[in-house]
Amino acid sequence: MPLNALFGYLIKKRLQQIELFRDDARMAQLEVFHSLVRMARYTEWGREHAFSTIRDPDDFRQRIAVQDYEHVKPYVARLRKGEQNLLWPTDIKWFAKSSGTTSDRSKFIPVSREALEDCHYKGGKDLIALHYQQRPDSKLYQGMSLVVGGSSTIENVRNDAYSGDLSAIIIRNLPVWVEVKRTPVIETALMENWEEKIERMARETMREDVRCIAGVPSWTLVLLRRILDLTGKSDITQVWPNLELFMHGGVSFRPYREQFQDLIRDPRMNYLESYNASEGFFAVQDRMGADDMLLMLDYGIFYEFMPLEEIGRPAPRTLLLHEVEPGTSYAVVISTNAGLWRYMPGDTVRFTSVKPYRIQVSGRTRSYINAFGEELIVDNADRGIEAACRATGAVVREYTAAPVYMDDEARGAHEWAIEFERAPDDLGRFTAALDQALRGLNSDYDAKRRGDMALRVPLVHELEDGTFHAWMRQRGKLGGQNKVPRLCNDRAVIESILAPVIA
Repeated sequence: MPLNALFGYLIKKRLQQIELFRDDARMAQLEVFHSLVRMARYTEWGREHAFSTIRDPDDFRQRIAVQDYEHVKPYVARLRKGEQNLLWPTDIKWFAKSSGTTSDRSKFIPVSREALEDCHYKGGKDLIALHYQQRPDSKLYQGMSLVVGGSSTIENVRNDAYSGDLSAIIIRNLPVWVEVKRTPVIETALMENWEEKIERMARETMREDVRCIAGVPSWTLVLLRRILDLTGKSDITQVWPNLELFMHGGVSFRPYREQFQDLIRDPRMNYLESYNASEGFFAVQDRMGADDMLLMLDYGIFYEFMPLEEIGRPAPRTLLLHEVEPGTSYAVVISTNAGLWRYMPGDTVRFTSVKPYRIQVSGRTRSYINAFGEELIVDNADRGIEAACRATGAVVREYTAAPVYMDDEARGAHEWAIEFERAPDDLGRFTAALDQALRGLNSDYDAKRRGDMALRVPLVHELEDGTFHAWMRQRGKLGGQNKVPRLCNDRAVIESILAPVIA
């Protein structure tokens, strides 16, 4: 069978499977649940929690407390020393390194072979399948795919075990049929110094026939601009005329969309978002131009959703998929095919639809501002910034915000530090538009702003070009896995960013 015909057959078969869980989500999740519990029943965790006697998700929720990394860390430490069959029955040889907790610089998330093959790789393949469904004339596989990721050196934990950024782990383990179509060379892709890496990537890839890009929007923009500088072109499609797809994730695309459209001017360009993390691959954008994603229910992940008011309670209540309501934000709780059980990765999502189940990532359980009862979340902030940009012709490159606390002299406020790609026509008008948009998006914020009762007008600082890059570099945080904190409920981040500005 010719390669294109085989590829088409596999895509059609996979799209049929996606349609099945769209139609019967509850059954798909029950199958995943029973498979996970059955697989892990003879692990140390499974024996401790009597998995062999668990009958259904209600049993499961009553028997096992919601976990965070502090609960899992003792098991991870033993796995890293070489013990096996603790959380998951197959050998754990990879650990995805991600940002740390209050007690650790880094977290090390176990990654099983099942998690790589049936979750992370499956998510990437599904994005491509959905692209082909949307663009039947696509010739993606006839060219190269540019992967902007893999920012950490792989470290030997022991003779047969390794840790590193998830993207680096994925690149190290790519199937041959993907690796032969990937650029740049692996030595460049896994370079740790991002400034040198961007230069090498630009020079290696600008003469390739790149048709697909995968990466975090912020660093992909840096790479594309460098390629335009080197080639003297004004449009990336003058460099890569066959470019047709950008698969992105990690942060909201809202603040970056206009910047990409300025650099890639072909109206046929397709942008598909994914929601993935070290702990798993969760959702993909299944409709062209949509601002939500389809929750993927057959990746070996069983989902629960915690109402936000339950966060921090001793025995928090969770909902199963069929119990959620559209328009409400929930903290995600997952059980996975790498041995995470009722684990909170720290994200919050809002359902836009329940037939099928589509979501938007609304923020982080620890990334918000609630100093005055306003409960401002990242999704509010992204949408507010987008509205202010539309009103003033601005393009925002990066931003962060934090509260200004009340004192004897003044009411509270929100303070914003913003680096613009294109400055607004009037910063005061931008500030007013941002404030107005936030009031329309968040009723609690609006209530605190009425009559300047608790919150006065936001304070907005326009930063010099490169401020955030320099701040991240100073902290050793350059790279695709590291992100500028959007919202913080304390002033540590914003004061360190503004220190040179207001000195």
